[in-house]
Amino acid sequence: MTVETIIGMTAAIICALSMFPQVWKVHLTKKTHDLSLGAFSSLASGLVLWIIYGIIIGRMPIIAGNAVGLAFCLYIVFMKIRHG
Repeated sequence: MTVETIIGMTAAIICALSMFPQVWKVHLTKKTHDLSLGAFSSLASGLVLWIIYGIIIGRMPIIAGNAVGLAFCLYIVFMKIRHG
């Protein structure tokens, strides 16, 4: 594994996990009234584009990190629609 890949994977893990505290809080409380549906929908769209970009250039750190972030983001969008 190259230094470039290690740095990329580390960045992907940190960025993907940065949303976990918010996801966990929403999961426990079911409260989403303070969260912006527009912001999380826009973020989800951007993450989809990052995943497509990662696939095009063949970089697993970009694909994996953004896929995890997208899963978290979509969970928040789902909960916002369901409990908002």
